[in-house]
Amino acid sequence: MGIYSCLGKNLDEVRDALYTAKSGIVLDPKRKEMGFRSGLTAYIEEPNLKGVLSRNQRVYMPEQAQYAYVATAEALRNAKIDQDYLDSHEVGLLYGNDSSADAVVRSVDTMREKKDTTLVGSGAIFKSMNSTVTMNLSCIFKLKGINLTVSGACASGSHAIGLGALLIRNGLQDMVVCGGAQEVNPFSIGSFDGISAFSIRENDPTKASRPFDRDRDGLVPGGGAATVIIESYESAVKRGAPILAEVLGYGFSSNGDHISVPNVDGPARSLSMAIKLSGISINDIGYINAHATSTHVGDQNEAKAIYQVFGDVRPEVTSTKGQTGHEMWMAGASEIIYSMLMMKNGFIAPNLNFENPDEDSAKLNIPSKRVEKKFDIFLSNSFGFGGTNSTLVVKNL
Repeated sequence: MGIYSCLGKNLDEVRDALYTAKSGIVLDPKRKEMGFRSGLTAYIEEPNLKGVLSRNQRVYMPEQAQYAYVATAEALRNAKIDQDYLDSHEVGLLYGNDSSADAVVRSVDTMREKKDTTLVGSGAIFKSMNSTVTMNLSCIFKLKGINLTVSGACASGSHAIGLGALLIRNGLQDMVVCGGAQEVNPFSIGSFDGISAFSIRENDPTKASRPFDRDRDGLVPGGGAATVIIESYESAVKRGAPILAEVLGYGFSSNGDHISVPNVDGPARSLSMAIKLSGISINDIGYINAHATSTHVGDQNEAKAIYQVFGDVRPEVTSTKGQTGHEMWMAGASEIIYSMLMMKNGFIAPNLNFENPDEDSAKLNIPSKRVEKKFDIFLSNSFGFGGTNSTLVVKNL
């Protein structure tokens, strides 16, 4: 696995940030100058890829593709996969991404100002498409298997991993590069700000994202990229791969309801499906990484869904979004990595800023301090606009 996050630019930095409950959230004065109601955001700098990639490669890459490149390069190194292997095998690519707003805005601004489409630039079309991440990664790493962007709102990264596992289980691929990426520029989330979706707790940015807390007032946007390499067991053993974990189950559902307001039934069905397909008992799950974004209705209904499925079985439940904000299209993949880092290192990072439970979160076991705990199976939820739900169950190996 590999990651480029507001918590760190590699796995070691992110692990330490999780352990020390570091927040990656800041106040961006430029957003206030642009008229944003909330200037809060997770901070992440664009990587410097000069000397790493050619100019011809870089010109086609918006910021989220750059993040995804760094995360994927780290993941491939850790998986002991070199270019010779990629050249001689049909390695697939499924990556979650659901916007490329910055490139579109800049292209439209140029056309309106200059009245000349030729000035937009040759890279604009490839930067502006939702499939920009998979376009770029597949060409840079010369991948020859499935090449597909998963566009499922805030469940995109999770669905990418689940679908990759399904392809492998059905013998259609031996290895798939999976992940999720999210742009962090203001243009990508201005419309969210316009509907008052964001926290306005600007006086202390690190306290703004408050999943499950009674006094939460909205989410904080974030981003970056996260990549996991999934592979058939036989293939991994054959090449002597450092196997980390197994995708036990992938559950999914649609709410079939409101376009932006989640319900309880859809998420509960996603959880139940993932657990059933995993062939395990709810008692086997040692940790739940919740989707909880720090919105009133979303956190409330997820808490209800978890309680509906787990009842009085009370594994620790946290949302790492207290530290990272909502990483949107990336979140379903990054939260698998956050959970993996905790599982591999024997701890559960605190649900940051959880001070006062509400009626529903009080029924769950939500630690506000770090828990030192060994666990071997975790469940991770990701839900998105339009009522798309994804749940993954992962087992330590």
